[in-house]
Amino acid sequence: MISSTLMLGKAILFGPEDPLAPRQAIFAEAWHAQSLALAYAMIQAGRLTPSKWGEALGFELREAEAKGMPDTDDSYYHAVLGALERLSASDVGISRQSLHQRKIDWEAAYNNTPHGKPVLLSAAEKGEGSVR
Repeated sequence: MISSTLMLGKAILFGPEDPLAPRQAIFAEAWHAQSLALAYAMIQAGRLTPSKWGEALGFELREAEAKGMPDTDDSYYHAVLGALERLSASDVGISRQSLHQRKIDWEAAYNNTPHGKPVLLSAAEKGEGSVR
């Protein structure tokens, strides 16, 4: 489990073994936890620095606030996703075009997967199953 807290405008990530990590992290959706786990993994792999992550997430949160977005779990995790996408394009070397195409592929896979079955990226090309 990865938990996060916001302190003075900087996101702080804790690993599961960190004694300072909050012991009760609650996520409304699985992808909320997964997106923060991805950021943590990128930091652990040396692809991002914690300060770079904090700056990118802070930027996304300020942008959301400036646009009048409500301060909710969902808007926070959309900011997390935005920060991951921004850093993937600028620091990891994944182009915005590649990210856009991957989103299209996942949406097609989701729409081509029968209800109750796991969504696999390979389903994007098959066109099998019913559209949700």
